[in-house]
Amino acid sequence: MVLALGDSLTAGYGLAPEQAWPALLAGRTGWKIVNGGVSGDKTDDALARLPALMDEHAPALVLVTLGGNDMLRKQPEAQTRANLARILELVRGRNAQPVLLATPRPSVAGALFQNLSPPAFYAEIAEERHVPLIGDAVPAVLSDPNLKLDPLHPNAEGHAALAGRAFDALRKLGYVR
Repeated sequence: MVLALGDSLTAGYGLAPEQAWPALLAGRTGWKIVNGGVSGDKTDDALARLPALMDEHAPALVLVTLGGNDMLRKQPEAQTRANLARILELVRGRNAQPVLLATPRPSVAGALFQNLSPPAFYAEIAEERHVPLIGDAVPAVLSDPNLKLDPLHPNAEGHAALAGRAFDALRKLGYVR
């Protein structure tokens, strides 16, 4: 059992549930993946939901894709970092393996030049917590205007690309054969 914990990028905003990247990743891996994405969630919202999700599903692996709404709503970076660290600790404390997927920092220039990048804190948290990081999947998809439904969300092709990038990264990390 795998839990995809996230916000609208995980939930599949604007799409049918089967078009969202967790469902597509499940199809490629054969894993049962619970989509724990909630549109609008900030890291503190997901942290509040996580214990119940862990109790209900007892996942072995948790894919954490959060932070975008924190940045959009200009939450203090220290708060976002602390919430992400607590999420990773809670996952590990429940005998599950967390994997962190970085979300790009909102940037007009990055969008214009199709070069969005995640803030450094994702790599720092992953290193500090000894958690695998998939740093380029979400930024690459959101940098390509052909893969977007609107300025913030991937379209169906974007979710397919995101599932493919996540699959490739998970294979390199040894989670998928």
